[in-house]
Amino acid sequence: MQPMAAAAPRKSSLVKQDRHLFATRDENALTKQVLATHSEEPLELPVNPLLGLVEKIFLRAKLSTHQGTTRAQLEAIEDRSPGPTDLLDLLNFVSFTINRVSNEIRYRCSRAGDTHTVTMEVLNLLSNWPWDAKVVLALAAFAINYGEFWLLAQQSTTDFLAKDISLLKKLPEMFERIDIVKQKFEEVDKLINTLMAVAKCIVDFTMLPPHYITPDTPEMKSATTLIPTATYWTIRSIVACAAQNAGLVGVGHEYLASASESWELSSLTHKIDSIRKHLEQLLLACHHYINEKMHQEAYANLVRLFEIPHIDNHKILKALIFSKDDKPPLIDGQSKEKATLEVLRKKNVLLLISDLDLTTVELSMLEQIYRDCINNKSRAESDYEVVWMPIVESPWTDEKQKKFERLLGMMPWYSVAHPSTIESAVVEYIRQVWKFVKKPLLVVLDPRGKVVNTNAFHMMWIWGNLAHPFTSAREDSLWKEETWRLELLIDSVEPQVFQWIETGKYICIFGGEDLGWIRSFSRKIVEVAKDAGIELEILYVGKSNPGGKIRKNMAAIVEDKLIHTLEDPTLIWFFWVRLESMWYSKTQRGSTIQNDPIMQETMTMMSLDSGGQGWAVMSKGSTDMLRAKAEIMSNVVDGYDKRWKVNAKEKGFMAAMRKDLEDTHTPEHCNRLILPSSNGTIPEKIVCSECGTAMEKFIMYRCCND
Repeated sequence: MQPMAAAAPRKSSLVKQDRHLFATRDENALTKQVLATHSEEPLELPVNPLLGLVEKIFLRAKLSTHQGTTRAQLEAIEDRSPGPTDLLDLLNFVSFTINRVSNEIRYRCSRAGDTHTVTMEVLNLLSNWPWDAKVVLALAAFAINYGEFWLLAQQSTTDFLAKDISLLKKLPEMFERIDIVKQKFEEVDKLINTLMAVAKCIVDFTMLPPHYITPDTPEMKSATTLIPTATYWTIRSIVACAAQNAGLVGVGHEYLASASESWELSSLTHKIDSIRKHLEQLLLACHHYINEKMHQEAYANLVRLFEIPHIDNHKILKALIFSKDDKPPLIDGQSKEKATLEVLRKKNVLLLISDLDLTTVELSMLEQIYRDCINNKSRAESDYEVVWMPIVESPWTDEKQKKFERLLGMMPWYSVAHPSTIESAVVEYIRQVWKFVKKPLLVVLDPRGKVVNTNAFHMMWIWGNLAHPFTSAREDSLWKEETWRLELLIDSVEPQVFQWIETGKYICIFGGEDLGWIRSFSRKIVEVAKDAGIELEILYVGKSNPGGKIRKNMAAIVEDKLIHTLEDPTLIWFFWVRLESMWYSKTQRGSTIQNDPIMQETMTMMSLDSGGQGWAVMSKGSTDMLRAKAEIMSNVVDGYDKRWKVNAKEKGFMAAMRKDLEDTHTPEHCNRLILPSSNGTIPEKIVCSECGTAMEKFIMYRCCND
């Protein structure tokens, strides 16, 4: 028993000697020593497959103590690992080096050489390999020794040969003190995990694309300086782990109880983890630098693509809607199946660009126009298609996923498979060039991919499928044919109006929120029409952004059965969106209220809606119209008997009413024009102090001289 008792103190004293070296060695001098072992023309080696194999060995060794987590990690690695046959050529190239390093570490550890010396000898053996290969080959060498140890330990309970060998190595005696053994292997396990993380970092640096980042980039310079030191401490830690592994074989309880090696492993883990954090920070900085470069290149490429002519739209669409994993980048809204860009080739493509706050009203109206444009054709026969491109800020959440899926289920057209597939350069282009902020856009690409309209929503709301093919040229052509008339104001919102015009009826269209004024004005003007002997139809069109009050007004009007109202709030929304679209369409074409009668009338209607009172428009036929605020219009109607009844019989109802309106009107006024905001100069989202919901943002123009 004498020799056995002497073995443990010999190993314990060596730990103290190495701890002194660990604490006092100068890092700069150490780096010079490490660099002196490195060949200037290293061999090339694809290390990722070998690193995956090493990681699997370490994980399989842990299976006896970490079942659940380890199995999940193994399955993930297995999914991306090459098969044994694919590894053969690589292993034939490196197996001699791996075994030589493995034997060197085993031999030196059994002879109790100090860790630094053994580390430098290993570095000399690996001098012809690049830094990432040095780390991976050293880990592979240790994996052989470590894996053999655990293979023997795991099979000793079921295999007689393994049981007899483990008895010679006194493994049963060692595992009798499972509490101490577990503590030691927990330290080894922590260190191995950290070593694998550092190795992956070093390998990742070698995988960075040289086209986007060069060795003289500051982040790469720092990494290049740190990697030799990281390689040294990684190999030194491997040697320390191997020494403990060798020391566990054939020793007594007194060595198992020693805490010296646990202290060393814990210190090395701390050291390696510090290096890992530094490397990861540098790697993150490199990726940020690369992403910026790639972003700039992609943006410049997008700008260039839109400036040059193309045979068809495929290149443009691929630049806008691209799948990195080569999966179909679109989802068909009708079949909910994946689709390729081929379904859009040589078609007019309308890109619906929005966030996830699209309303059901907008979608239902757009869907109606979409189906009208297809006009019972099959999608293959149709010459145009819509594609939804949702622009969503990070981070992606479960709530956003639910919103995306809900909207996707409501769309009959195509959509990108997921908002995350839209590249940042594309998002920047959409924001910078097409001016997308919050309001949805409908950008039109012709069959060759040329942008022919940066927002077709305006003309789509105004003219519906008559706006096809939704180009700016078509918009100009449609405006040239238009005048301010009742048909333009109402269009398809209320088809009865066209019949009223044809039959020569007088028409009153009015709006506002005040139900008391609505009822009072309606009764008075009906009485005036009856007395004047004219046929009058009255239509209530509510207010823009109809809410609860408008719905109550509509219900009350239906119950009173005195006048007409639009069928549902969607049509009221559509009436006002059309007017807003006329304003924006004219504005985009450079029109002003000074030179464009339609724009002047549109602004007047929107100003009437923006005011706190109601308003009314009187019409006879298509173009004979007059309009005023609630107070003025009520004053005119109230003065019928006293001021213009006789005149109405002599000169006509509309002429007399217009004359009284002009006489009643005074220069004093207070007008407001409120438009939805389309810029990003003030916060996009402010919540209501009463209910906490997001408030709508508008721009108000005001002229008040009363």
